[in-house]
Amino acid sequence: MLALLTRRIRYSLLVLWGVVTVVFVLFNVLPGDPARLTMGQRSDLATLENIRHEMNLDKPLVARYFLYLNDLSPLSVYPNNKTAEQTYHYQRLVPLGQYCLAGKWPYLGRSYRTKREVNAVLGEALPGTVVLALSAMTLASILGILLGILAALKKNTWMDTSAIAASVAGISMPSFFAGLLIAYVFGYLLHNITGLNMTGSLWEYDPFTGKHLAIKNLLLPAIALGIRPLAIITQLTRSALLDTLSQDYIRTAYAKGLSTSKVIFRHALPNAMNPVITAISGWLAELLAGSFFIEYIFGWKGVGKITVDALDKFDFPMVMGSVLLTALIFIIVNLCTDILYSRIDPRVRIQ
Repeated sequence: MLALLTRRIRYSLLVLWGVVTVVFVLFNVLPGDPARLTMGQRSDLATLENIRHEMNLDKPLVARYFLYLNDLSPLSVYPNNKTAEQTYHYQRLVPLGQYCLAGKWPYLGRSYRTKREVNAVLGEALPGTVVLALSAMTLASILGILLGILAALKKNTWMDTSAIAASVAGISMPSFFAGLLIAYVFGYLLHNITGLNMTGSLWEYDPFTGKHLAIKNLLLPAIALGIRPLAIITQLTRSALLDTLSQDYIRTAYAKGLSTSKVIFRHALPNAMNPVITAISGWLAELLAGSFFIEYIFGWKGVGKITVDALDKFDFPMVMGSVLLTALIFIIVNLCTDILYSRIDPRVRIQ
């Protein structure tokens, strides 16, 4: 088990390295001068040349690539001086003359727009994205599984057809359209009834009471974000459960006199959950990393909104950091899913 898990981790690191390489190449061939984007259009030539030197833009592309990998690596080689230590926030491990082997968090550079470190900005935004994605996925998973069970047990009835029709509508509706519609109806037209706002984040600031938690702002974006996974989980649960209920061991369980609830929840549902878990894990990774439009529509402070704002301002370091964080989330979630498979179903082993 440990050897197989180690192999999966090595494979995940290889995938991450591929993503890093593609991201570096793409953003280093895009038009635009990073030095001028950093300092503004009115900077003099001497200042621009100094910035280009500090950002390694005066070096060949291959050299910049290896310097970029050095910045991202937890173990890196940096000049052994105070300036480098303050820039990269590293811990000296092994002195190497004028350089040293250092341990640190991956360094993603500084934002062209705010001049803040990308790590710090993403670190502030990530909790909002995680809360929103987990809330949307929890809502979609619970309702989707329950609706799928109901549709399977009431096959060919109005409950079944209604669940299927609603799930098809949910799958067909783009997230940005669902977000706009929900925000307009419940946050604007029905605001006096619902008390919900069109925009807002997890934390709000009041000049008298200070910072406070605003859970109500989570409701509308979580619903908008969870509509599509809810629809897919409903259909997958229904299909997998119908297939499982036709098996011989289910008929044997009924013949032994077990109640319907025991047959469904103890025997049928656990054996029908593999495709559902696949959908949940895949959608969780996507929601954690891809809720850009929903966050932007609802003004939710998260990685998605920051990324959209950065794209609008050509803030390449911020966009690159967001993409790498997205890839890392996908890799971690998929790895955890493989482990979960082997725990839930003994027939499945990590390959």
